[in-house]
Amino acid sequence: MRVSGFNRREWIAAMGAALFATRGGPVSAAAKFRRVRPQYIASLAGPGETSGNGAQEWGLWRIDPGPIGVWLRLYGKLRDLNFIGPSGWRFDLDDWWLDENGLIMKAPEFPIPAGQYLVTNGESNVSVLTVEEPDAAGGQAWALSHDKTIADVTHGPCRSARYTPAGASGTCSPEDADQSVFPLVPGASPPEVAGCEKVDYAVLIIIGLPVTV
Repeated sequence: MRVSGFNRREWIAAMGAALFATRGGPVSAAAKFRRVRPQYIASLAGPGETSGNGAQEWGLWRIDPGPIGVWLRLYGKLRDLNFIGPSGWRFDLDDWWLDENGLIMKAPEFPIPAGQYLVTNGESNVSVLTVEEPDAAGGQAWALSHDKTIADVTHGPCRSARYTPAGASGTCSPEDADQSVFPLVPGASPPEVAGCEKVDYAVLIIIGLPVTV
């Protein structure tokens, strides 16, 4: 998951727009943003949605999971290392992730913390994502600014799928994934894997977080 096609000029223009308006109104001083090394959100919202509920089911990668991922073909070595991946992350056989290149990824943090995030598709679309604090039932509402939809701020080249057992624990293995489909062609999602339930997540890139005083 690497940002592509987002140059310095586009960054400055996008940041300027985001700093001065959100949801049709001015951004308060508390809502100004500072640039951060890209982080990534795994979202389950529909592509045409601009707001909704269910953000408690979204995940957050605070660092790019790609460079510390493990190629499917090296799964045996990961198993031999007691399922400890690069940088010390632990692989969970009952809850694992694949990207568009055939990399087994570190799982994101769940749920995404409440707050505001400056998000982009890595090209020209930028929006302020607001994730609300959990309600009494644990649900979290969310909304995008500037009338952007989830599709507008989804980084198309990134694909992310989560795999869990369809039956008993330990019956969903990366060994059964079809490695020949990687890297995925544009528009394709990671493959179905025998014994697994698969959920596809949209990937949003975080490029800014609120300035704290």
